[in-house]
Amino acid sequence: MLEKFKIKNEYLLIAGTLLLLIVAYRLAFARTIEAWQLHNRLQKRVQQSGDVSYQPGYLERRNHNFNKILRLYQADTINYRSNILSVIALIAQGEDVKLSEVPSVDPSYHTDGSLLEKLRFEGDYFSLLKVLNRLQSTGNIGIIRSAAIMAIKMPSSHNESRKVVMDVYFVVATTG
Repeated sequence: MLEKFKIKNEYLLIAGTLLLLIVAYRLAFARTIEAWQLHNRLQKRVQQSGDVSYQPGYLERRNHNFNKILRLYQADTINYRSNILSVIALIAQGEDVKLSEVPSVDPSYHTDGSLLEKLRFEGDYFSLLKVLNRLQSTGNIGIIRSAAIMAIKMPSSHNESRKVVMDVYFVVATTG
């Protein structure tokens, strides 16, 4: 049947290749090119609409929640070293623990919105843990940033004894 048309084989090869390219375009390349064009259009819309990540409602809720948390741990820094230290000493005394060291105010511990207070307690291990628990649950004295419990050797003439001490760092949000 092809002999009647007298078409050269080269022309049939070219026609077959074109037909194969059209089928491949319809099945594979058309959807890819369409997706690429859609991506470019959407990318232009995003650039024109501005910053989509800015969500003022979310920022307001987050700031409100941060302020609520901050108010829980806020203390008046003017009265901190007098009134609040007496409250902490009473908590320690209730558990037979001694508030042994309250260092002077170190300016390197101060920031714009908070200050760091270090306190040292002496007592037995379980009483120190009870004091730590009560300090953590007491409001308006600050939040415990870290606590370290150590056994320190006490040099003595006859025998070496140890005392258990706990260093507690409080972060206090400043109000005044």
